[in-house]
Amino acid sequence: MRRRGRGGLLGTAARTAVIAGTAQSVSGKVARRQEARRQEEAPQAKSAPSSDRIGDIERLARLRDSGAITEAEFKREKAKIMK
Repeated sequence: MRRRGRGGLLGTAARTAVIAGTAQSVSGKVARRQEARRQEEAPQAKSAPSSDRIGDIERLARLRDSGAITEAEFKREKAKIMK
C-alpha cells in the first residue's frame, strides 16, 4: 500500500533541494542585477578629469609648442580626450 502525505525522508530531501535551488537562482539574479548597477554607475564616478587625461593633454601641448601639430589639431584632439 502506498503512503500518502508528505513523502517521508525522500520527499523532505526533494523539497529541500527545490527550495535551495530556488534560493540560489534568486540570489544569482540579485547578484547579477547589483553588478549591472555597479557597472552603470562606474562611468559616472569617472566624470572628473583623471591624471591620464591631464597627461595626454600635456603631451599634446608639447607637440603643439614644438610645432609638430597645429592649434586646430590640438583643439580637436583635446576635445576627444575630454569626452
